[in-house]
Amino acid sequence: MNIIDNNDLSAFLSGKSEQTLMLFNHFVSEYQKIAPVTLHPAKTMIGLANEHRRIAWATQLGKNFVHIVFPFKQEYPDNLCFQKIAQVPGDTHQFNHHFRMYNVDDVNEEVLGFMRLAYEDENI
Repeated sequence: MNIIDNNDLSAFLSGKSEQTLMLFNHFVSEYQKIAPVTLHPAKTMIGLANEHRRIAWATQLGKNFVHIVFPFKQEYPDNLCFQKIAQVPGDTHQFNHHFRMYNVDDVNEEVLGFMRLAYEDENI
């Protein structure tokens, strides 16, 4: 895993439950199987990026879940994996797709498809 600032990542992950850390590591590992991603810890979230841009954000590491947001230029309403889809205000034409992971099995074929799309879509 290529991490930009390991100290910032450690601070962000500090005190998280074993379940949450396992879920986060599994999500990142599954992304690494698709293609290389880098982690970019920020004050309130962890960005996942390809070589050009951020492709997803881990916005919440709860007691027993990980919340991931995928930004897309269009809405993908016909799915079973996103709990919410919200258009970002303004002229960006960005739709944030919210995925909450409770089990490793939640990263199923449908989610993997959206992970690939987020990684490959240059229009995001």
